[in-house]
Amino acid sequence: MNARADATGTDVVREGEFTEAIFPPGITAPAVYVYEAPVRIWHWVTALCIPLLAVTGYFIGSPPPSLGGEASDHYLFGWIRLLHFGAGQVLAVAFLLRVYWAFVGNAHARQLFTPRVFNPRWYGAIWEELKWYLFLEKRPVEYVGHNPLAHISMFLMFVLPVIFMMLTGFALYAEGQGIDSWWFAAFGWVLSLLGSSMATHTFHHLGMWVLVVFTGIHIYIALREDIVRRQSTLSTMISGWRLFKNRGHWGT
Repeated sequence: MNARADATGTDVVREGEFTEAIFPPGITAPAVYVYEAPVRIWHWVTALCIPLLAVTGYFIGSPPPSLGGEASDHYLFGWIRLLHFGAGQVLAVAFLLRVYWAFVGNAHARQLFTPRVFNPRWYGAIWEELKWYLFLEKRPVEYVGHNPLAHISMFLMFVLPVIFMMLTGFALYAEGQGIDSWWFAAFGWVLSLLGSSMATHTFHHLGMWVLVVFTGIHIYIALREDIVRRQSTLSTMISGWRLFKNRGHWGT
């Protein structure tokens, strides 16, 4: 395994078999720079877009009661649609830039898109992390990046659903733009693939709930890791540096 140096130049972390760095036994955990600025910006842009998309998308599927008077005097539903479409396009552009950064950024920038499905030991590590989250394991390995359970969860419940939501969302938007639009030429095939416009609406709605559930779990785990595992999570996505507080209490 290749050694890595912290900001002071001391080799204190080593390359784990799943590519994320882990701490060897008996070493005091330093502050490790994990997430570069583009990754952090993408994270918070996405964190703003998803709730906005979920709320406006819910009202698009279940419109609010009509207001009295002329619709042109209110334009309420028009604003809901505008916010939804705008947030969806911002999310898509941010995601494409995030994919680009996976190629030019550090190893942690690539990890989100590369689950180690061909490594048999990866599944054992997922099980060990699951036991930790179920309070059955007291001595977790210290991963600098995403641990294996977080890794597969992020890929299955965030990366793939976001791609699906972008495709179905743009397909529905293309339907509104008309079959002669470039939108329909680019995304109309999604409607045919899923069978109908109604089916696409239904799957898009279900995808929203997948992301809502994921967001709730993600927030809980981030807070739990900060409190129970004593590993910085929220602050890491602000500064980029991961801290391991009172690591000696847990050991490895």
